[in-house]
Amino acid sequence: MSIISSTRHSTASTTSTLSQRIVAAIGASVLGACLVYFAGFSHIDAVHNAAHDTRHSSAFPCH
Repeated sequence: MSIISSTRHSTASTTSTLSQRIVAAIGASVLGACLVYFAGFSHIDAVHNAAHDTRHSSAFPCH
């Protein structure tokens, strides 16, 4: 039994400009800040309890 292997590589390259990367980084930062703000300062008990241990382990004060 012989094994045939292919050395064909994908040549599709994804090029992004600096402005596209900056927009993506800013978008990710805003989304992350919104999630941290919502989970950190939410008065909903279910949200608070779900994220309580994670926030304390990352030194984020919640009360």
